[in-house]
Amino acid sequence: MTARPPSPLDHGFVRAYLAGRFPAVLGTQIVSTAAGWQLYERTSDPWALAAVGLVELAPVLVLIIPAGNLADRAPRRNIAIGAHATLVASALSLALISALDAPTFAIYFALALVGVARAFAAPSVGTILPQLLAPSEFAVANAYASSTFQVATITGPALGGFLVDLGGPTLAYAIAALGHLTFIALLGFVPVVRPPPNPSTRHARDFLAGFRFIRRNRVFLAAITLDMFAVLLGGAVALLPIFVKDVLHLGPTELGWLRAAPGIGATLMALTLARISPWRHPGKALLVAVAGFGLATIGFGLSEHFALSFACLFLTGVFDEISVLIRITLEQLITPDRLRGRVASINHIFIGFSNQFGAFRSGAAAALIGPVAAVVLGGVGSILVALAMIRLFPELVRLAPLATLSPSDPDDDAPLSPLPTPR
Repeated sequence: MTARPPSPLDHGFVRAYLAGRFPAVLGTQIVSTAAGWQLYERTSDPWALAAVGLVELAPVLVLIIPAGNLADRAPRRNIAIGAHATLVASALSLALISALDAPTFAIYFALALVGVARAFAAPSVGTILPQLLAPSEFAVANAYASSTFQVATITGPALGGFLVDLGGPTLAYAIAALGHLTFIALLGFVPVVRPPPNPSTRHARDFLAGFRFIRRNRVFLAAITLDMFAVLLGGAVALLPIFVKDVLHLGPTELGWLRAAPGIGATLMALTLARISPWRHPGKALLVAVAGFGLATIGFGLSEHFALSFACLFLTGVFDEISVLIRITLEQLITPDRLRGRVASINHIFIGFSNQFGAFRSGAAAALIGPVAAVVLGGVGSILVALAMIRLFPELVRLAPLATLSPSDPDDDAPLSPLPTPR
């Protein structure tokens, strides 16, 4: 009998990480669903939804670079615990604001804490497992982690909408806080990896090493730039409260299901990708996925029926998952571990900018030209970006199979931190 090949799930710390990550993402999705519905219920103003993106983005832009450097100089597990403790504080603050019927502006202060937490979670949470696994395990581990994430994005919005219907936003926020507390507890089973002592002198070149690494790796720069503009232009999730209430004439339960639709599509795609061979041409697959994301976004914008809207959002999740898995695996394979925190922080600037500023762009465009036109034009923009990237970054089209890639450091002369070692 042929022996079963080793799996990342053979490691107890991987199982603990995935088990805790699920309720944490669940909590994040619940907060997003409940806060969006609550704000639009209170104001009936697209600008109220647009402001959420700016409030959550501002702390990320200020803190993400220092957070990335910290993740390369301190135990990433401990930073992750601190980040999720901040998310607990945010969720409990929102619950208190809702219970006391505090002014609307107080909601934005609590949401700003979400931005602070994301700044420190991005370079720590996502780089814990690569420190502990062999490179050959990265792709499968990413698929399992992404599947866990996407299952939470399915159940989180649906559960959030149900909880808002059942007991109001206060109940939803309290359950979200419990999810983050669960992740904090399970992170205790993940080994701590401590970087060795660093020189007391800090150099600007060391601080900005992540920028230089991405700038000199044009394929990775192309991948994250493509993702940034596609999500910035094509994202429709921020406008779902408007579509549900004013276009489809439905309620918070249906909002939860529509928010879950991309996660359902992404989960099925992640599970599929965990069981098939990697693409021979990942760059071309990435470009096709972004174009498909744009087409599905256009379909959602034009839909006036719940089933069709659900199907289009499902497809956005399918195409986005292809893009995410290629980009994450590419990042982990080509980045030396001593740079992972800093590179992940820069990567999150691209992602955070596209998600949070994209939410502002969507809300602002909906206020100026209407939600349907805003979504349709955004989908067209995603397709045009994919076409432009073929000309601007021909290296992406020629990208070799991911399994053939290995860490590279195009900046060996910089005073970088040494590799960390397990405690």
